[in-house]
Amino acid sequence: MKDFLELGLPQPLLRSLTRMNYTIPTPIQAQAIPVALTGKDILGSAQTGTGKTAAFVIPLIARLLAAPHETALVLTPTRELATQVRDAVHALLDHGSNIKTALIIGGDSITKQMQQLRAHPRIFVGTPGRINDHLMRGTLKLNNTHFLVLDETDRMLDMGFGIQLERIAKHLPEKRQTLMFSATMPPNIVKLSEKYLTSPERISIGSTTSPIAKIKQEIIHTSESEKYGKLLSQLTSRTGSIIVFVKTKWGAEKLAGKLEEFHSVGAIHGDLRQHKRDKVIQAFRNQKHRIMVATDIASRGLDIPHIEHVINYDLPQCPEDYIHRIGRTGRAGAEGEAVNFITPQDGKKWKAIHHLMHPDKKFDEPRSFQKSDPKKRTFSSKKPFQFKKKEASEKPFGASEKPYKTFEKPFRSSEKPFGASERPYKSSERPFKSSEKSSERPFKSSEKSFGASEKPYKTFEKPFKASEKPFKKRRPS
Repeated sequence: MKDFLELGLPQPLLRSLTRMNYTIPTPIQAQAIPVALTGKDILGSAQTGTGKTAAFVIPLIARLLAAPHETALVLTPTRELATQVRDAVHALLDHGSNIKTALIIGGDSITKQMQQLRAHPRIFVGTPGRINDHLMRGTLKLNNTHFLVLDETDRMLDMGFGIQLERIAKHLPEKRQTLMFSATMPPNIVKLSEKYLTSPERISIGSTTSPIAKIKQEIIHTSESEKYGKLLSQLTSRTGSIIVFVKTKWGAEKLAGKLEEFHSVGAIHGDLRQHKRDKVIQAFRNQKHRIMVATDIASRGLDIPHIEHVINYDLPQCPEDYIHRIGRTGRAGAEGEAVNFITPQDGKKWKAIHHLMHPDKKFDEPRSFQKSDPKKRTFSSKKPFQFKKKEASEKPFGASEKPYKTFEKPFRSSEKPFGASERPYKSSERPFKSSEKSSERPFKSSEKSFGASEKPYKTFEKPFKASEKPFKKRRPS
């Protein structure tokens, strides 16, 4: 397919494409659109920024124009991506079209969404969680939804939306057309496609694990203590719009607060309300903010052409997210740059990213990642370690030069024992003779002994007399 005129699209759609200067389709559009127009299911994979959104929006609108009583559903993992898809639908709809859309995403007013649903829209764009909420409330019906699109399916599974997708599928007609797109194609995506797709046409544009070739990647080895200073240096030396990715919501707020002293900065993360997120993105899109600090929530669905640099201040937890992060720059074949800050603790993450992008290339581990094993001790090759043999003439290990006095000569009876005081106890001055009277009063039998109780045991209340017969056991009769 050389241009869109060859597809035989409806006139309203062709007018919209002409108005948007869509003349030559991208590779994913050239392969996916003709297949989708025939009604077949599609399992597609393409790099981010290749025109994938238009590849399913164009056949979606064409089908709804041909079937006035049908509706369509587009599911995305994030609110930002859903908003981008909704905007693409509005751009491709002809002015005065009676096809209405509803944006059903979390974080937005559910009352406002119910008002949109009462207007009988034919295109539903949303996130799985909020779509399920309306299905449970009964405010959304999908009985006539014969066109389903799963965009960024790998990300939806990573975010735990697998169960939500199953619940939504139960409300859809069995006979439907499904288009499933994913930036990567791991085994769980292939397994999911077998569940939801019927004899799909598999379309793959380029490598699904390598980033856009025109993005220049740079690695900066650093430590945690030096990372912020090097970030300031990079932000000062670079021009144009920059996205700085961090791994936590708290980290995004903290870093943006520190950078506000030197630059115009905005922050976006999952804890922000939808209107605040839209405000930050709009300010960044209008270039009021030159820098935006973001979590992975902005790594997908953020299509801003003037982003020139992506800085991974923290590496992503999931290797696939790295591809989507750096894909925010170099959109639609443009040039871009990605800078990665790597600390010694990031060795495993960077190795996983390298294997994902270059599965056939050996990973050369930098020295900063290598840690010495405390169990392995190395010795000099010139003088190998040897245990010295102990000689008989040598003193035992730990023997002092001057041992204790008691061991210098044998102890004599005439000498005082070691440790004896000058004036020991009186009774120990000389041995006690039986002829001498003891200075101490003798113990009388009538006195109670030390510790004796007032009432001792009964058997000792009176002494045993010889005249009394001892107790004898009675013989059995």
